[in-house]
Amino acid sequence: MSLVFQNFAVHLHGNRLVRLHRAIAPGDVLSVMGPSGVGKSALLFAITGLLRLPFQATGRVILFDRDITALAPEARHIGLMVQDALLFPHMSVIGNVLFALPRTAARGRAARRDVALKHLARVNLADLADRDPATLSGGQRSRVALARTLAANPRALLLDEPFSALDQDLRAQIRDMVFTLAREDGLPVVLVSHDPADAEAAGGPIVHIAPLP
Repeated sequence: MSLVFQNFAVHLHGNRLVRLHRAIAPGDVLSVMGPSGVGKSALLFAITGLLRLPFQATGRVILFDRDITALAPEARHIGLMVQDALLFPHMSVIGNVLFALPRTAARGRAARRDVALKHLARVNLADLADRDPATLSGGQRSRVALARTLAANPRALLLDEPFSALDQDLRAQIRDMVFTLAREDGLPVVLVSHDPADAEAAGGPIVHIAPLP
């Protein structure tokens, strides 16, 4: 198993919001379901190392046999997609992807551009490489965000309701693309959502979070 949670829990003012004790295989998706405000995003922040007080995390996170629980966020090699694509407005489409490329991905401007174009081709956007992000549709922006996330060469992928701002048909298309590419790259995935259709499409185990009494 590639992503393992050992009694990993998120607490707020001493109250436990969610606890995970399970493993996720490469390409599989764990769906965490619950209404807004119950701690779904806090769980993802805890996994990435970005959790802040008054929330607290306990337990361990193991990624490909490496304990990442105490590592800095940038050392965990975890990709995160959120509802807003958060593209850099002062960069072109390919500039956004190039920004995420590790230094080891390629040497030289031309070689790095080729690698970035390959990531854009995976989301069917290579022909829009030099476009201004402001000219893109919502679905195109989501696909650029996906290409940028995968370009960083993550070892796991976290999804914080990245499909919720899309209409129903587009939502299904982008969702299928994300899950397909995650399987191709062998990434364990944690998805948080309040939409049962997302969990059904993921096809994996589901954890339900209830509001605190």
